[in-house]
Amino acid sequence: MREIVLDTETTGFDPESGDRIVEIGAVELLNHMPTGETYHVYINPERSMPAEAFGVHGIGPDLLEPPQPPEPGAVTLRDKPVFAKIGRGFLDFVRDSKMVIHNASFDMKFLNAELRWMGLPQLPMEQALDTLAIARKRFPGSPATLDALCRRFSIDNSNRTLHGALLDSEILAEVYLELIGGRQPDFGLSATAGAGGGTISDDWRPEPRSTPLPSRLSAEEKSAHDAFVEKLGDDALWKTLGA
Repeated sequence: MREIVLDTETTGFDPESGDRIVEIGAVELLNHMPTGETYHVYINPERSMPAEAFGVHGIGPDLLEPPQPPEPGAVTLRDKPVFAKIGRGFLDFVRDSKMVIHNASFDMKFLNAELRWMGLPQLPMEQALDTLAIARKRFPGSPATLDALCRRFSIDNSNRTLHGALLDSEILAEVYLELIGGRQPDFGLSATAGAGGGTISDDWRPEPRSTPLPSRLSAEEKSAHDAFVEKLGDDALWKTLGA
């Protein structure tokens, strides 16, 4: 089973009011195990960056009004691709996999707005799994932010001084595995990667060998064992099981 743990950063709260996505980060899980495959892109929103949004994620100082000189390591956006340049590649990465998102309705409305403006297929809401809803159901009345869940599950999020889509998706992957029952819930044994990148279905079972492996027991060892068992009498376990 392939899942995509995903997060976005935006210029605000409402795409219909002109807000846009500025970052997408995602990590791939296969049978609840990270594969190491990721998707990460910064996006030029083709608009200014509100100071409130900049204070959350620190992306796009060059789009502030007035623009700020970027500090070392800051991400500028004027030279990044617009969504129209990355939309198809994003869909190709996600495909029909379940998307694990914290507060899924927020990210989905932005993703689908961007895809709609491009004339690309929409992502159905049922393709998203909302970890915020799972956390609220599992821990009613308790804080369900990503930071709160990291504290609950003792997940290190010390690098999360600002929001960042790829870092948040990596942290969310750990939180998600705890929410559904703990890290590595089945140790990857429910399905196995097959040749060529495919997967063997969950009901796979080993088949008998067409030619049994030869015994590693020599004739001398077998004779010595038989003689030893004979000395144990008729109640010997080997004789009882062999009857």
